[in-house]
Amino acid sequence: QVHLVESGGGVVQSGGSLKLSCTVSGTWISIYDMAWYRQQTPGKFREMVASIDPTGRPKDVDSSKGRFTISRDNMERTIFLQMNSLEPDDTATYFCNSPDESWPWGQGTQVTVSS
Repeated sequence: QVHLVESGGGVVQSGGSLKLSCTVSGTWISIYDMAWYRQQTPGKFREMVASIDPTGRPKDVDSSKGRFTISRDNMERTIFLQMNSLEPDDTATYFCNSPDESWPWGQGTQVTVSS
């Protein structure tokens, strides 16, 4: 079974940066697109904020407005999200998954941006 474990969240001031990690077990990710999502209200809609193809090419997602950079290490089965110029509206729980959300969701990692 595939397990997703997100980490790297925390509390930062507006304008700050964080780098999130997501480690995948139970499958190799090298053939899959991967994505980061965020959920601002528990139990509600998860918004995709970045995605990346198997070769490491990011796919533009409007919601990040160029402030987020996704990357991956296929050998380590890990994807990353570098978040810069964070704003209070970025406060959310962040998750990773495939773009079709085909794997069980992990616990996510909480990002809180104070003004």
